[in-house]
Amino acid sequence: MSTSLNVSVPAGAALKLELRSDGSLLARRGDESRLVWLRQSFPWTESSRFLSLRDADDEEFAMVDSADHLDPDSRRALEGALVVAGFVLELTRVLDIDEEVEVRHWTAETVQGQRSFQTRLDEWPRQLPRGGLLIRDVAGDLYYLADREKLDRQSQRLLWSFVD
Repeated sequence: MSTSLNVSVPAGAALKLELRSDGSLLARRGDESRLVWLRQSFPWTESSRFLSLRDADDEEFAMVDSADHLDPDSRRALEGALVVAGFVLELTRVLDIDEEVEVRHWTAETVQGQRSFQTRLDEWPRQLPRGGLLIRDVAGDLYYLADREKLDRQSQRLLWSFVD
């Protein structure tokens, strides 16, 4: 990984993240590793950006300005930790999915209320290691679906072509 990324770590030390089986997040850079928790910074509308990774003493271990700057395994670990931390909107129903030239328009209900959002056509819902789906919109907001089998019939029909 290049050290020119917008992740605040010492020069030459790439940040690596691992979501452990107990739900804790292990952060490593160079020879140092710590269990960390996430503190979201402003703006809260961009839930996967500007995350402070803090240790048990509430000291910042690293700042991640965008999950996109992490390697794929670390990005998946961070996304899993975001779900655990509750920085995501929880989908309860999909009302409509409409495709345009380069984006997909979603209308959905979440625990937090009805939302409309867009995803790129090449951005697919991701299966999470412990189950569920994670959808990232063009603004970087995350939408979590715990169990698509519990969705109503229309929601399942709308989602079937996007997941296996």
